[in-house]
Amino acid sequence: MKSLRSWLITAIAVAGLAACGGGDPYVPGSDGPAGAPTAKGAFGAVVSFGDSLSDLGSYKPATSLAGNGTPPFFGGKFTTNSTTEAVSPGDAAPLWVESVAGALGIVVTQAEIGFAGSSVKCPAAAVPALASSCTAYGQGGARVTDPDGIGKAGGALTVPVKTQIANHLATFGGLGADDLVLVWAGANDALVQFGSFAATAAQIQAQAASGALSADQANALLLEAQLQALGAMKQAALELGGYIRSDILGKGARYVAVLNLPDIAATPFGRSVPASAQPVLTALSENFNLWLREALAGQPVQLLDMFAFYRELLATPAAFGFVDITTPVCSAAAIAALTGGAVADGSSLFCNATPGAPYNTLAAGADIDTWLFADGVHPTRGGHAAIAAQVMAQLRAFGWID
Repeated sequence: MKSLRSWLITAIAVAGLAACGGGDPYVPGSDGPAGAPTAKGAFGAVVSFGDSLSDLGSYKPATSLAGNGTPPFFGGKFTTNSTTEAVSPGDAAPLWVESVAGALGIVVTQAEIGFAGSSVKCPAAAVPALASSCTAYGQGGARVTDPDGIGKAGGALTVPVKTQIANHLATFGGLGADDLVLVWAGANDALVQFGSFAATAAQIQAQAASGALSADQANALLLEAQLQALGAMKQAALELGGYIRSDILGKGARYVAVLNLPDIAATPFGRSVPASAQPVLTALSENFNLWLREALAGQPVQLLDMFAFYRELLATPAAFGFVDITTPVCSAAAIAALTGGAVADGSSLFCNATPGAPYNTLAAGADIDTWLFADGVHPTRGGHAAIAAQVMAQLRAFGWID
């Protein structure tokens, strides 16, 4: 482990030099966005693109109490689902996107809901007054460009951000000056790349342990594996920046806020991997953020630094009202029991916090408002409230809202 830890530090340093172009005086990401509006927006719609952190319920059918994809549902969002149609209408577990929209007096609903090969576009359109509200495109497992997202093989839609944007343009014909556009993506690309790196690293270490590779050979291969993962994150960031430039700004949007990645190594999932590998997760997040900033250099968008926000929150949790920032509130054992063993990873998609309900799957003593994480990577109701408050504060600082 000592030699691996030393290699990781060296690899991050080498990646930094490569990103900076060696002796090139220009440092990618040093300029950043510029020219975004400074006047208050007359927002009529909130349009969001991304992954599970912005998913308002794409996979509700997978959480059918009857087990046949029909209501009532005990889950559907990657957080602490607090109500179902069986209990009451509405939702007591809003995601940050919903809270931001609600504060602006705007209704936003999921653009597509489905699972296991079937889906319905804009289900809220069953109520004519809500036909234009289906502008939340984020889906759990979705990546920036690759349609083969996390959970795809198990029935998840995982429509990538590239296609989410295309779907909105096909439905609405463009984006308007009165749209507040929110983009938060890249985490699933990081998780996929880390998974590939971890698998490769395990093979290399096994070969080194058997004597098939020398220590120097193993370290060289480990370095190559990390650099490949970092390169893939750079590519994903540049692609996302390109979509924002051509298909969001280029299609009429004026008020565009882009959130970067927090440090995934600081999540319960990140803390669960070997300490020697945690710097790889941090490096993947940082490399994506650096190249996303570079891709948006000079573009009239606002970049919200979630990496810095999460770091501040985790350093001073009491200041944000949290008492636990390490333990998931959702019980993996309870979720496994509820799903007959079909879900063993404790995914918050299947987590319900309704007091006294037979499908309540919270861990004993857990609090969805003062514990930060629902599962290994997703926020609780309290976590989403903190994110929403940060986004609203930033929108005020930009002059976009009062």
